[in-house]
Amino acid sequence: MKWYIFDTQPSLFGKQPIIWFWDDVFIIKEINRDLANKIIIENHYSKKFYNATYIHLGVFIDNILLGVLQYWYAMNPASQKSVVSDTEIDEYLELNRMRLDDKAPKNSESKAVGYSIKYIKRKYPKIKWIQSFADERCWCFGIVYQACNFSFYGEHMAKFRTLDWEVFHNSLMTRNPKLSKSAEYIQNNKDSATSEELRQFRYIYFINKKYKDKCLLKEKKYLKFYNND
Repeated sequence: MKWYIFDTQPSLFGKQPIIWFWDDVFIIKEINRDLANKIIIENHYSKKFYNATYIHLGVFIDNILLGVLQYWYAMNPASQKSVVSDTEIDEYLELNRMRLDDKAPKNSESKAVGYSIKYIKRKYPKIKWIQSFADERCWCFGIVYQACNFSFYGEHMAKFRTLDWEVFHNSLMTRNPKLSKSAEYIQNNKDSATSEELRQFRYIYFINKKYKDKCLLKEKKYLKFYNND
């Protein structure tokens, strides 16, 4: 059985606000921003979070916090109409950070993504679609998104710079350093950073199925990952 748990406080909009989505042992609910960021810094391979992230979902298994998912707009927030036409800036999200502890049972990643989508669909009804990228550091070509029925829209090469064990997207090299501490840091220390190019794989989940017809990208067949373990 799966349930939504609602706030007991009345809503100004006529519906009770949702607090979490859960089954007998697996709960998705919003957690404190600082706590979510701390988990990402300490455990995610990038060792960093995005300041613009505004939905922070904790993954609780048997009442133990074992993971976090963070959603926000794309790195270039106004790019949404070049991906899916007729999409306003507050009608889509990007899943930009996900981390689950190794103690989580098998397939917890896909379950967490699936439950988070159900949560967002109920609490944020304006959202029409969700985008996420997998890259070579994640391995498996985005198999978690495939398990959640995301559509695959191909791959591209992206450049990253690593400095003091932190990974920075190369787009920070052209951002105004006065508006971003990360941009200021990597630009001032670019000669000490190492760079590499990685394949990134784009996945989109259409909460509103009508918006799939508005997608300006060509859907591709899933890349296959085979694990012999």
